[in-house]
Amino acid sequence: MSSSTSLSHLSQPCIYGHSVSPRTERKSRFMKWLSKLFKGSSSKSVASGQQPQFLGEENMVWRTPIRSMDERSRAKEREELERAIALSLAEGLKRPSGNNGYRWRADNDEDVTRSLRGNGLNSSTRGSGLNSSTFPPYPPSYAPRDYSPRGYRVCGGCHREIGFGNYLGCMGTFFHPECFRCHACGYPITEHEFSLSGNKSYHKSCFKELTHPRCEVCHQFIPANGSGLIEYRCHPFWSQKYCPSHEHDNTARCCSCERLESWDARYVSLGDGRSLCLECMESAIMDTGDCQPLYHSIRDFYEGMNMRIDQQVPMLLVERQALNEAIEGEKHGFHHMPETRGLCLSEEQTVSSIQRRPRMGGRGFVGMRTQPQRLPRRCEVTAILVLYGLPRLLTGAILAHELMHAWLRLKGYRNLNPQVEEGICQVLSHMWLESEVMPTRYRNMPSTSTASSSSSSSSSKKGGRSGTENKLGEFFKHQILNDASPAYGEGFRAAHVAVNKYGLRSTLEHIRLTGTFPI
Repeated sequence: MSSSTSLSHLSQPCIYGHSVSPRTERKSRFMKWLSKLFKGSSSKSVASGQQPQFLGEENMVWRTPIRSMDERSRAKEREELERAIALSLAEGLKRPSGNNGYRWRADNDEDVTRSLRGNGLNSSTRGSGLNSSTFPPYPPSYAPRDYSPRGYRVCGGCHREIGFGNYLGCMGTFFHPECFRCHACGYPITEHEFSLSGNKSYHKSCFKELTHPRCEVCHQFIPANGSGLIEYRCHPFWSQKYCPSHEHDNTARCCSCERLESWDARYVSLGDGRSLCLECMESAIMDTGDCQPLYHSIRDFYEGMNMRIDQQVPMLLVERQALNEAIEGEKHGFHHMPETRGLCLSEEQTVSSIQRRPRMGGRGFVGMRTQPQRLPRRCEVTAILVLYGLPRLLTGAILAHELMHAWLRLKGYRNLNPQVEEGICQVLSHMWLESEVMPTRYRNMPSTSTASSSSSSSSSKKGGRSGTENKLGEFFKHQILNDASPAYGEGFRAAHVAVNKYGLRSTLEHIRLTGTFPI
């Protein structure tokens, strides 16, 4: 399965600095205000031979007037100075910064204010013999309506007042630098660019970690294709996402559950080109002796549905090569390619079956013992062969399918269309899986009570099925339901509809008479 999607990253610039407007422009504006404020004082000074001197752009010195001012005139002059400074700073804050509205406010704004205040008025107070501490930096009672030096900015992070110092304006909210934090990792955002998702801010790296898919095989970010889109494969049942390249780079795939081998896990090699994941390995059946209890429980399942098989049909677990050789020796039959995992033999053959289960050695199995076994043809069915090394539920599903082939041949169903024969066999395989994964559904059915009790006792001997095994059972059902082949897939769906509508017995009788499913 392939899926492609495009991720868009909303990145906003975060500009760091120590001023909002150019320094010279701000000072020039202050000088104009001061010139206006000291118009009266400067005229008196000129009359006395004193001139204001501006020394370059960096310093401004105002010479103290000879005549001292009375206390009322000094208070009025200071009030006008404070108002001028406040209004000037308010205008600076209202001016756009040119950087998408994100800017830092710096301490030197207030430093300039204090410097001007000190040079402008404090020198006058010193000349008049007054202590400068008599006048506070900002009169507590003075606060212009459109500007408040301290009270109107509240940090959106800590919700405390932002006083003097650096701050950041973002998304219509102000922040202390240490309070503007990534919503994912919780650390402050100090980079010049960051990502936004809704009203949440993120480091670009954290945002990528949250939204950019990672390959579940190599654990790297899935790369974009030539069109700039992120393209990946995704298993329809397990939802395992992986890079498309892993389908062609010899990455191992489990022969049972179809999941690709992750780079931090190791699959077990079965020695015939197949690999098995550790979850499937937990319940794998490895030799013919181990499979006999399961085989008999499935025969009981058929008997519980009044489909008893009287003949003792041999069942053998075989290697992949032995199964392929048996397929070639079979004159009739339809086989599911490219992988056949079970076979109902009708011809006399000699087959090598696995007599002793192999043991683990490194990443594979060693010590397997096989034995040739001649299978004479005593009836319409010679034997049932199943591939070794598969999980219990998958082995049982294959056995249920092949036993239905045996039942049809032994009951005289001849020359059926592959879609009809394979379809009804898949229905029985699906029914057996349901009885294992959802036993309560079949336990309430009288016709299947024997099969259910036999199956339940078989499971209880092993201590019951784990959640992992039940999940595998759901996957094997999913495979049957979504098979795309004409015989196994379309045949199953047609048979499933007929059985649900008319029942299994009526459907089988219609197949015997007409060779087709009832409509």
